[in-house]
Amino acid sequence: MKKVIDVAKTNAEAWDNWSSDGMGYTVPLKHEAFIKAKNAELDIILTPGRSIPLDWFPNLEGLKVLGLASGGGQQMPVFSAKGAICTVFDNSNAQLAAEKMVAKREHYEIGTVKGDMAKPLPFADESFGLVFNPVSTCYIRFVESLWKECFRVLKPGGILMTGFSVPITWAFDVTDKPVEEIRIVNKLPYDPIALAEAGGELQLEYGSLQFSHSLEAQLNGQIKAGFCLTHILEDTDSRSPVGQYIPLYMLTRAVKRL
Repeated sequence: MKKVIDVAKTNAEAWDNWSSDGMGYTVPLKHEAFIKAKNAELDIILTPGRSIPLDWFPNLEGLKVLGLASGGGQQMPVFSAKGAICTVFDNSNAQLAAEKMVAKREHYEIGTVKGDMAKPLPFADESFGLVFNPVSTCYIRFVESLWKECFRVLKPGGILMTGFSVPITWAFDVTDKPVEEIRIVNKLPYDPIALAEAGGELQLEYGSLQFSHSLEAQLNGQIKAGFCLTHILEDTDSRSPVGQYIPLYMLTRAVKRL
């Protein structure tokens, strides 16, 4: 009998463990940074190294924002500081706990919902004005259905912002290697479940299951869902040997037409 691989459970446990270890993307916003966010110009990221241009944002005061796989108490507190009404949807108990902790400390309300974004989102049609999705689609096997769900839960005129790793990221073996020793080791798209089902060993990335997605799935997937793409930018990560030479991330803005 073929063993069923539970992607959501595996990745939820990985993020809970990373939170316990204090990994950077799990460290909640400090009080001083929250106060600064209230008083300073909006500065927020979808990808590691590039702030989102201010002209991507609508007026945030009273705007209903869905932080999609955006737990950890990092981005949603900034939106809340600017007057947005936020709900965070995440698969990690630890990341959701961090959201609640920051909200309690800073005296604002936030909705927290645990779930798997590979499945239909548990929200009514046209519930939000903005869906904000930092790099996270690598933790689900397929993305096209997610873009359809984002389109469904957005109001007409609503905005989807997402950041994602470009597929070439998974082609290389970069673990603790100088750039001159980096080799191409994986055929794309990279799908550890498909490789395991073909007889290989299940490959985990620091305890998580990660998947590459083609630019066609990421970009054309949004268009096929009904979105109008308005902006596409690139970002990199200088901490990565490959990232010193090529962009490793994209961030996009798309609108649900009125």
